[in-house]
Amino acid sequence: MDLKEIMEKRHFVVAGDTLNEKKYACKIKHALQEHGYQVQCVGKELPSLNDVEGPLEVVDLCIHPAKGLRLLRECEKPVGAVLIQPGAESDEIRHFLEEKQIPFLEGCALVGLRLYAGEA
Repeated sequence: MDLKEIMEKRHFVVAGDTLNEKKYACKIKHALQEHGYQVQCVGKELPSLNDVEGPLEVVDLCIHPAKGLRLLRECEKPVGAVLIQPGAESDEIRHFLEEKQIPFLEGCALVGLRLYAGEA
């Protein structure tokens, strides 16, 4: 899976502090919404991935790796793909996703929007 494939998805769940405008999770949330993506947020807005309405097409981790791993482990819903933002990665998350056979990519949604938003 590459960044273009991730950005072709239309439903994103941003995990992180999406209420603080200084945080990248908040910037990513607003940028995705401005480009017509459906966005729900976990961390400060919803407590769990299980609380998200509808499918978990892309989970975008913009959160401390330990918190991201906890969210993924607690998730009872199928996850289509995970985008791991710089700073949110860890060996534990990679191993968990590989073990669960969940496609993932380490990359940046803001770069993806800049490169591919016009194609979505």
